[in-house]
Amino acid sequence: MKKILIINAGQNFGHSGGLFNNTITETTQKFFGQSNDVIVQTTTIENGYSAEEEVSKFAWADVIIYHTPVWWFQIPHNFKKYIDEVFTAGHNKGIYRSDGRKADNPEINYGTGGLMQGKKYMLTTTWNAPATAFTLPGEFFDQKSVDEGAFFGFHRMNAFTGMTPLKSYHFHDVEKNANIEKDMKAYNEHLEETFADCLVALN
Repeated sequence: MKKILIINAGQNFGHSGGLFNNTITETTQKFFGQSNDVIVQTTTIENGYSAEEEVSKFAWADVIIYHTPVWWFQIPHNFKKYIDEVFTAGHNKGIYRSDGRKADNPEINYGTGGLMQGKKYMLTTTWNAPATAFTLPGEFFDQKSVDEGAFFGFHRMNAFTGMTPLKSYHFHDVEKNANIEKDMKAYNEHLEETFADCLVALN
């Protein structure tokens, strides 16, 4: 039985209502609902949470799926607060033990003290920026991908806990040119490709 924890970081703030990430979360839930080999728990950060309960969910899950919008090239402030509170509460309780270094040689092994080895995570992000802003020469992100550039630190954070990444999925140009039906169809195909080995469809 595969255990999935979905983190919905959509947030109502400014001109963002968090609705697109709610739709992504619902699409993910519906996808795993086709299987009798998956148990899903979902945390919607904006609805409130207990840090201690979230630590238990991280320790329980085999796979963490993060759904986050991107504000000013970073995660929203509620999501950052969630990570700070939950990961700190997870010290010696399932998320991390230490930074991994030893007193006799503190120059090496930084980032090896996580407690989530064997677990995986998947990231989705939603951007106003079009995909071409990351891929075309001379455009804003200097041909660095989301994962290699703006979200490099996010991936290192997860590596610090011991988790390894599944292939990310990034939604682009969602403010001006979103096509919900087309976007969710493409995302479903990504889920099918990523999780095909653990799904048993209901007949």
